[in-house]
Amino acid sequence: MPIALITGASRGLGRAEALHLARAGTDIIFTYLGNAGAAEATRAEIAALGRRAVVLQLDIGDSTGFPAFADAVRGALAELGAERIDYLVNNAGDGAYMPFDQTTEERFDHLYRVHLKGPYFLTQALLPLIRDGGRIVNTSSGLARFALPGSSAYAVMKGGIEVFSRYLAKELGARGISANTIAPGAIATDFGGGRVRDDAGINRMVASNTAMGRVGAADDVGAAVASLLTSEGNWITAQRIEISGGQSI
Repeated sequence: MPIALITGASRGLGRAEALHLARAGTDIIFTYLGNAGAAEATRAEIAALGRRAVVLQLDIGDSTGFPAFADAVRGALAELGAERIDYLVNNAGDGAYMPFDQTTEERFDHLYRVHLKGPYFLTQALLPLIRDGGRIVNTSSGLARFALPGSSAYAVMKGGIEVFSRYLAKELGARGISANTIAPGAIATDFGGGRVRDDAGINRMVASNTAMGRVGAADDVGAAVASLLTSEGNWITAQRIEISGGQSI
């Protein structure tokens, strides 16, 4: 059975990705930051689908912990009877809404560590554990294409992730490893304090500017990622795949 490693899968998009991949027959290694209860709930849901799951704690914003984390992944793989992962999904992150003229260096640096430096060096640390012919999915945002006030620092990091994916595709192609970016639009989760989910005005604004006439759901993204990773072909690489229902087109 294939094995996926997904960062930040105790809730939100990562959880949906893990569950859709489990339904497709994939065993899961996934990380959480601090909510062990939510992580255990996700693990139980995966088990109920008949797949195995190993849960590991990880702070994606602290790259000093990546060598030890890679060792933990080796242990998780041994527990699953494997030596390599098939899929890596760099999903973990948090949101920030702050006007450009109020953005602090502290907040900028946090977003850099979590959304750009973290995925870059975590992928580097895990590269020996990804099988030849494996697949990498990095997570960007619709905000790297269209601009909404208050998201400049976050969007800058996501733009960097899109460039990173193209370089991964170029440099890892000789091993048959594909690398793509998904770019979700506005999704009704607790991300960023749950603004899209809980603020009726924001929800209506997004829906009115989306071709499909609604905001996205976590399952929309989970299903798309599972389809991208578990399809028979591996010829899609270096692509930015927006999952937004046609937001701001």
